[in-house]
Amino acid sequence: MITGDIKSKIDVIWNTFWTGGISNPLEVIEQITYLLFLRRLDDLHTLEENKSARLKKPRKRRIFPEGRDAKDRPHEDLRWSRFKHLAPAEMYTVVSEHVFPFLRTLGGDDSTYAHHMKDARFTIPTPALLAKVVDLLDSVPMEDRDTKGDLYEYMLSKIATAGQNGQFRTPRHIIRLMVEMTAPHPTDFICDPACGTAGFLVAAGEYLREHHTNVLHDAKLREHFHHRMFHGFDFDNTMLRIGSMNMLLHGVENPDIRYRDSLAQDHASEEEAYTLVLANPPFAGSLDYENTAKDLLQIVKTKKTELLFLALFLRLLKPGGRAAVIVPEGVLFGSSKAHRELRRILVEEQKLDAVVSLPGGVFKPYAGVSTAILLFTKTNSGGTDHVWFYDVEADGWSLDDKRTPLLGDDKLGPSPRTTLTPEDHSKNNLPDVLARWAQRGGNECKQPRTAQSFCVPKAGIVAQGYDLNLNRYKVVVHEVVEHRPPKEILVDLAKLEAEIQQGMKELEGMLV
Repeated sequence: MITGDIKSKIDVIWNTFWTGGISNPLEVIEQITYLLFLRRLDDLHTLEENKSARLKKPRKRRIFPEGRDAKDRPHEDLRWSRFKHLAPAEMYTVVSEHVFPFLRTLGGDDSTYAHHMKDARFTIPTPALLAKVVDLLDSVPMEDRDTKGDLYEYMLSKIATAGQNGQFRTPRHIIRLMVEMTAPHPTDFICDPACGTAGFLVAAGEYLREHHTNVLHDAKLREHFHHRMFHGFDFDNTMLRIGSMNMLLHGVENPDIRYRDSLAQDHASEEEAYTLVLANPPFAGSLDYENTAKDLLQIVKTKKTELLFLALFLRLLKPGGRAAVIVPEGVLFGSSKAHRELRRILVEEQKLDAVVSLPGGVFKPYAGVSTAILLFTKTNSGGTDHVWFYDVEADGWSLDDKRTPLLGDDKLGPSPRTTLTPEDHSKNNLPDVLARWAQRGGNECKQPRTAQSFCVPKAGIVAQGYDLNLNRYKVVVHEVVEHRPPKEILVDLAKLEAEIQQGMKELEGMLV
């Protein structure tokens, strides 16, 4: 757990960036990402030095080569452990004029991180700010995966609170809910075709560490976990750098984080390559047919990205693979031919498992659109017998632009440390979602349509033209008001009138 002291230091650094003229939160994260990468390179170099000294053998590789760079600076001076001790002005010169040019030509670290750092730009404006950031990052124990992961997560949270660029960030408790509902397995091949900061992939990795301890103890599973399990695509190079570093700091050595326009024609080789898709694809926007993969347009002829991404997920999944993806509410009930056809495919040709309706404020302050989580399994042979619906009314945070927590940390998220009371449930439905999801094939099938969750048979969904809007099936209970028979009311009125007349007579007698 990241401490309040480290949080306050990061807040100071963040405000210093802001007042120093860097107002884009993504740029701030990017500069910090470069520095974290430099520290990692130095750690790897030190590891090789220690190994060589212990075994009394020559080093197999040198990340920082012998000799000097083009400006006659010793390569050893470019190491984090060297320049961190320099005075701010000299440190600034070394990092800007020597370290970053070296970083752009790096070939010694054969990883996705090195690949994404090749176009690194140094934009920290002052020596004082650089010295502050280096001191902060040097004080964080980077050998502790939890600490450095929490540190980076806290910095990423700044993207959302800053407002702009928040579309790259899905609330972490919603991500965690989706991961726990799909329960990743140590042999899964997991993909997010619109990965952004790699939040879904990070959460899947953390889930596996918590629930499958053998994933890092078994040699084959460990190799799979670090090199073949996680796949993320994005067409924003800044996001690729940030996502790669996020995975690294959460303990995944070499994930497959690549530049790709997932809806373009070049994804054909990925067909049926993954067993689990977790994603929150772009909602808004449309594409020209010319730029869109033809096989996707064969599934659903549309320019709407949310529909094309759903078609893509079906292409990417292996038979038996499952998906949990966020879609705008319009996907559930849109009346266009493309909308109806895609829903028909999910219900008739695949196995649609669930529709979890989310409250409208989940993505505030930067988006107020109503959304839902679709969970489905690719079968290519149908299998939908009923669809489980859940109406999430509260996710633990206020649904206004401030998004402040409504409960203590121990009662937030889908798996809180403290059991929730009925009053707590009214503020955080997510634990109940998980509990009822586990019963979707049993007791949940007996739930009345008036409940917060219930099942609808496939025949009922077909009868409604494959409409997946929860409100189409939910029965709202109106308050029942009992009315007395008119004769009784008239009798009471007559009695009341007689009492009033009697009262008037008594009052007149008193006045006389």
